[in-house]
Amino acid sequence: MSARRLEGKVAVITGAASGIGAHTASLLASEGACVVVADIDEESSASVVHEILATGGRAIAFGVDVGAPEQVEAMIENAVTTYGRIDILHNNAAVKSLHPRDLKVADISLDAWETGIRVNLTGPMLGCKYALPHMVRQGAGSIINTTSAVGLRAEDTRTVYGTTKAALLGLTRSVAVQYGKQGIRCNAIAPGLILKEGGHHLFDPEELALFESHHMVPRVGEANDIARAVLYLASDDAEFVTGQTIVVDGGFTCHLPVVPALRARGRTN
Repeated sequence: MSARRLEGKVAVITGAASGIGAHTASLLASEGACVVVADIDEESSASVVHEILATGGRAIAFGVDVGAPEQVEAMIENAVTTYGRIDILHNNAAVKSLHPRDLKVADISLDAWETGIRVNLTGPMLGCKYALPHMVRQGAGSIINTTSAVGLRAEDTRTVYGTTKAALLGLTRSVAVQYGKQGIRCNAIAPGLILKEGGHHLFDPEELALFESHHMVPRVGEANDIARAVLYLASDDAEFVTGQTIVVDGGFTCHLPVVPALRARGRTN
């Protein structure tokens, strides 16, 4: 049996009560990490921890609003107090309630804008701010930020989501440059369309087919696709990778926009 890649490591994952965060927490625990499952949804976080413990992993839950500085600081300190160190920080949490209010620039409310900034951008900054001193003392650490393909390409709406995810790329590079010589790596992952289990019902068949036509692989994304990328960046396999954004989108953003339309007309060259 091969050695587990994160044996003895401690990982803090925000937004870990469901979706990408939950799958990442389970995968990192299966690879030997002690995991802090951090989320504002404490009940669901506890369920994720229960599943990890049931498979022989080590994990604790921690309730946190990542936009609240004192709560983020407490999250990091709790991880260090419980496990003695922090090796991996996955800044994955993002506000989910903005979608109906995250409109075009001229239409978005200031409240929606400030809420998105607080959770999606200030939250990861706070995670870095409070984790970095511990990582610097250790002389090693890996920070992984979840951004989005929407941070690389714009949409008709979701102004604050796209803006915060784009800004997160700058934060990623800043941490990589400022702390790299002290043994800290910082990278970002940009997911494309990631369907939750049973999430196909969220799209009508024609809409889902449209998305699928823009993927260069024969399916849309799943949460484990992102979890495996996080595992790579968290592990020593990526010890020479920092300041980078890994786009995990099935080729959604790699092609000329006209390619799917030409394929639909029978043009393949």
